Amino acid sequence: MKTFAGFYKGINLGGWLSQGWHNKQHYDSFITEADIKKISSWGLDHVRLPVDYEAIENESGQYKEEGFKYIDNCFAWCQKYRLNLIIDLHKTAGYMFTDILENGNKAANTFFSNELLKERFINLWVEISKRYGKYPDMIAFELLNEMVEANNGKSWNALCEKAIGTIRIYAPDTKIILGGPNWNDAYSLRLLDSPCDENIIYNFHFYEPKLFTHQKAHWVKQMPKDITTYYPDAAEVYKKHSERLGDEGAEMLKETLQEIGQEFIEKHIKEAASIAEERGVALYCGEYGVIDQAPLDSTLNWYCDMHALFEKYHIGRAAWTYKEKDFGITDKHYAPIVDKIIELL
Repeated sequence: MKTFAGFYKGINLGGWLSQGWHNKQHYDSFITEADIKKISSWGLDHVRLPVDYEAIENESGQYKEEGFKYIDNCFAWCQKYRLNLIIDLHKTAGYMFTDILENGNKAANTFFSNELLKERFINLWVEISKRYGKYPDMIAFELLNEMVEANNGKSWNALCEKAIGTIRIYAPDTKIILGGPNWNDAYSLRLLDSPCDENIIYNFHFYEPKLFTHQKAHWVKQMPKDITTYYPDAAEVYKKHSERLGDEGAEMLKETLQEIGQEFIEKHIKEAASIAEERGVALYCGEYGVIDQAPLDSTLNWYCDMHALFEKYHIGRAAWTYKEKDFGITDKHYAPIVDKIIELL
């Protein structure tokens, strides 16, 4: 299988230009040159930089030079410390990777039914490409983080084709990273069209088993808050607690393995790898990690298994995440095992 050269071991900078406070004070302090220097010292080769459109666009779609300056700074630091950079559009106007709420009720994203918003998305990538497309060996583009609805697969493929064709005018050789619908699930890669050129990378995110990696997560409505989950553990234990997750636990209830451990994880990763192999593309895992509510020994077990499988299938990856956001490996919770986690990135 092809490999994603220069983007083999990395970490996310979540919470800086995305999912954080969109103001100068936060931008100036959350990530600095010292952080990039530290990441480089870990022996990694890249960082994934999530960027919300609010950081680089105003509400009318005009570009914010002060926002792009932070991407420029990050790239300059990466160059200084020999790291490559993925620019991940984490959120675009009209589209969120989380549930949309209207009057407290779940609603659908309207992005794919709004031609003006889709055109704005493409125009934003034109602007990004003009600025950073001249560095194809150091910067890669991720079109959009975590497509949510599986039923938008056809629309997503059509938009990708149009966006990639436009980007290629300004960035003919830049690697472009695509994930499938259904939150970048490993199995959803099969819903993507075949790659339209040799510089396409397939991307999936991995947080399985979610009952372990997201245990007690306050933003997962039906996640049990009164149990501790261990990894590995008997499948019957996972099934028992998965019943409380409703639809999100349905697949676990069908599981036939006796234990939820490395074999369980490999089933998912092998599926993504086989699709990439069939399509002749490199494979990348843009996010994976364990919440700061999980037992440390189990967290380390999970990272060990993930590392072994990434190496087995030659998959580039970026852990979620460097700091804060409930998963930050440099936070206090992970301190007793952080050195071991870094070795397994």
